[in-house]
Amino acid sequence: MEKSQRIKGCVFGGAIGDALGWPVEFLSLSSIKRKYGEDGIRTLDKDKREFAQFTDDTQMTLFTIDGILRYQTEILYAPNPREYRILQHESYLRWLYTQQAPSANVATDVCNGWLYDEPTLHARRAPGSSCLSSLQEGWIAREDDPINQSKGCGAVMRTAPLGLTFEGEEAFLNGKTNGALTHGHPSGYLSAAALARIIAELVKGESLAYALGVTMERLKKEVGHEEVLLYLKKAYELSMEEIEPKRAIEALGLGWVGEEALAIAVYCALKYENDPREALLAAVNHDGDSDSTGAICGNLIGTWKGFDALPVDWVEAVEGKHILDQVVLDLIQGPRMGEEWMLRYPIQGGSVR
Repeated sequence: MEKSQRIKGCVFGGAIGDALGWPVEFLSLSSIKRKYGEDGIRTLDKDKREFAQFTDDTQMTLFTIDGILRYQTEILYAPNPREYRILQHESYLRWLYTQQAPSANVATDVCNGWLYDEPTLHARRAPGSSCLSSLQEGWIAREDDPINQSKGCGAVMRTAPLGLTFEGEEAFLNGKTNGALTHGHPSGYLSAAALARIIAELVKGESLAYALGVTMERLKKEVGHEEVLLYLKKAYELSMEEIEPKRAIEALGLGWVGEEALAIAVYCALKYENDPREALLAAVNHDGDSDSTGAICGNLIGTWKGFDALPVDWVEAVEGKHILDQVVLDLIQGPRMGEEWMLRYPIQGGSVR
């Protein structure tokens, strides 16, 4: 399978899983069944435009891609390229200012590029409190200088694209850097690092079981890794057991925190590895954070099995398809000199070397 199919599968799979889980994000499983029937939600809910809306999970994932591409562009063309942490923080500020009025002193410096101008990305879809509050602080946090002690899933749900771009150790480290921008607890930023590393293995064509094993070994080197490692191990073991999936997911938690969201997504992708539709449905039909677990599961199953394995009807129904198509193309082709690219992903000072 071509790498491009895995990249497209990751981006579209995440958006589809997010859109599938969004209508039931704050509902218990019993409430989901009352609303949609005994089998729970079984397809995408569409708005008046006949599109299935995605949430802040996909919005922030798109701005993750924005940060990656601007970083790569500066490395190639800027006279004084900045480090990844700074470029990614700026991209998340752009996301922040799609959700609220920008501060006067940053509007002209930060609020640029084509993604910021997309109306769909200005829709407010229950953005996470840790992401909002930490970005409002205005300084760039690190894992050794944490901005809070949050381990919510707002870090892991946005970091899959790092694994599409960077390999192995670099994906893990950039995932950790990315997560720590908004989540200061090790289980917050290490779950983000783990997802980036898993995706980096999947995009090379490795199995999810292999990618999981490599990532779990890498996690052991990190201070505070215990929770993330425990939940990934539990997810793998449960996927191998003859236990009702709903009960297995209950054993992994609700998904509001990073290690639980990642574990639920991994479990569903492993359990239904040959049926992406069922994997996504399992990932959203539970008591917890359905859109985030659905989005992460979509990232995983889409990268592992490729774009063509995703349900065609869901691909066509997801909101912002033109945005998803464009970022996929940009990830595949990479940064290039030219006015069109520089308008989409402006670099520092607008100058090139």
